[in-house]
Amino acid sequence: MAGPQRPVPSTAQHWTPPPTVPRPHRTTSPTPQNHLPPPSSPPLPARGPADLPPAHTALICVALPGLAISSDQGQLTGHGLEGFYRAGRRVLSRCQVRVAGREPVAVQARTTAADHVRFVGTLRVSPGTGPDPDVVVERTRHADGTERITLHSAASRPLRLPVEVALGTDLADLGAIASGRAGPELPASVHDSGLRWSCADGSASVTADPPPADALASAGLLRWEFHLPPGGTASVELRVRPDGAGPVRSVGRAATSPLASARATGDHSGVKALLHTGGEDLQALLLRDPAHPTDTYLAAGAPWRCGLAPAEALAAARMTLPLGTRLAAGTLRTLARTQLPGTGSQSGMIPGPRRDAGAHLPPGCTGTEATLLFPALLAEARRWGLPHHETEELLPAAERCLAWLRTTVGDGAYLCDPQPGGPVRCETQAHAHRAALLGAELLDACGRPGGTELRQWARELQTAFRADFWIEDRGGGRPATARAPDGRLVPQLGATAVHLLDTGLLGGGELAPGLLDRVHTEQLARLFGSPAMDSGWGLRGLGAKEAGYNPFGHRAGAVRVHETAVAVAGLAAAGYEKEAGSLLQGVLAAAETFGHRLPEMYAGEQRTDGGAPLPHPAACRPSATAAAAGVLLLTTLAGIRPDAPAGTVTLRPMRSAPLGEISLTGLRVAGSPFSVRVSRLGLAMVEEAADGLQLRA
Repeated sequence: MAGPQRPVPSTAQHWTPPPTVPRPHRTTSPTPQNHLPPPSSPPLPARGPADLPPAHTALICVALPGLAISSDQGQLTGHGLEGFYRAGRRVLSRCQVRVAGREPVAVQARTTAADHVRFVGTLRVSPGTGPDPDVVVERTRHADGTERITLHSAASRPLRLPVEVALGTDLADLGAIASGRAGPELPASVHDSGLRWSCADGSASVTADPPPADALASAGLLRWEFHLPPGGTASVELRVRPDGAGPVRSVGRAATSPLASARATGDHSGVKALLHTGGEDLQALLLRDPAHPTDTYLAAGAPWRCGLAPAEALAAARMTLPLGTRLAAGTLRTLARTQLPGTGSQSGMIPGPRRDAGAHLPPGCTGTEATLLFPALLAEARRWGLPHHETEELLPAAERCLAWLRTTVGDGAYLCDPQPGGPVRCETQAHAHRAALLGAELLDACGRPGGTELRQWARELQTAFRADFWIEDRGGGRPATARAPDGRLVPQLGATAVHLLDTGLLGGGELAPGLLDRVHTEQLARLFGSPAMDSGWGLRGLGAKEAGYNPFGHRAGAVRVHETAVAVAGLAAAGYEKEAGSLLQGVLAAAETFGHRLPEMYAGEQRTDGGAPLPHPAACRPSATAAAAGVLLLTTLAGIRPDAPAGTVTLRPMRSAPLGEISLTGLRVAGSPFSVRVSRLGLAMVEEAADGLQLRA
């Protein structure tokens, strides 16, 4: 299901940085690429992101390629995003129920699972009975295009209840709806036991069980008359489908789902719900490669990004490695088929769209990030238990990614922005350094050449980065966000610096060395733990004291759950558990206010007693990276570091046990179930593991 990409501001061909800290120009600065890879899906047309219909109050249920978006009133009115969708097209936009000539009074709306939502309304139909309702109308709406409407009578006498359902659709695609270009409702025709609509782009129908007593195409109405005895019930089931399409076959509901059903219990009341709800969201966002149905990957999120976003799909698959390696393998195989061929400067790159980078930088290329994430994910998936033959199958694609990295860097120290005149970004160097080190170990383990050269370049990058990217100030200094081609530094402190702490997993439970030394790592940890960055609900995308800070800014102050989880894992691994624990507890508190279904981001306003985080009106919810972040956050508490090829697993739990005791069951290590418990004293104990898997201290 192809969803629209958020647009990014247009930029001039050559980027002019804001006022920055001057630094000496290094002669090793490389020449940037002249072309960007093509986007993986079309950009959102015309309309700006500020004009997108708000999604934060919507009840969204997902079982891709099916999607249903509703208001909390239950009625689908055709306004905004409301409706049933299949593969990105709105197959039904209006579904309004009237009982005895009136709309029920909405009393409750609740998402009961990732793929369905329940609405309850009431009516008072008996005369002279006072204010108490005597009919309850329950509606259960499923993402697969099914809705069941049930009437419950609490009256003391028999009731005759005429029921009308008004239906309509525009058959518009989601991009047109989001950009305000949806057309009027289409005329209906009576079809089978319901109604049908057609246009040049397709057709859809609604069938009803039991069939209606009357169907009026001109008014788009289906009618029934029910006779309910005292305490009686009656139901109607509506099925919405594009013509010729069968029922939605959600990947996540199949027995072959690539994700294990893990469970969490413990002292903190939120851990069980966070992992359960996150798991449901991940299952709901699974898609199959149509040409290779055994390969699955995650869509980025609903409602805006229900298609493949390479960088987000790889990041989410990496965070979910504790649930098994099958999702990682499917994602890697799918993206390997998109690699750019040939021998040019972009050969081996995985295409990806540009992404807004905030006020201080031009939009970034997610293709660069995806290309660097590919070999890192393959290397770590191998440590978690990816079978040898699958590793060997994917190794050539990883080698092409690493060859692209070395070719693009050339004789320089840095991986430059692909945009002409673009900056050298801090997080890009972190991704590149991790890809080089993990890629080198992967090549060595598989008997392939190239590891020595990658390690040598990684050492050169580390030396250059430590000299060029650290800004000294009276507060102890900070890493620069980016470096302009003329050597000037962009000093704003943002959450993208978390990737400096995410060095990646090597063999024997060891983490790869990072770009920062110990002193600078300690200073970065102190900055992340400061009130300017830690909002109390998670890590801000930009420090509250920085120029251009906006608590709702995508990259300018909003809390992005993925980046916060990476910060928690990186800080804990580096030994800064106080800062990690504060961020972890903040996200857990935010999750409770969102019903444990975390959006991709929310406002970075400071937490106050009795407060709640402010939703971002354009955030995806559910979101693949946010749901996967819950897995990373909870497994960080146990510090699981497997090395399946060596038959070992190392545990480095958070000794401070910030959430008290926690047990994680149903994880997967080396292809087998893995369970671990962390005590209130911060001691980890393996309770289930593969035969022969040795625990290392």
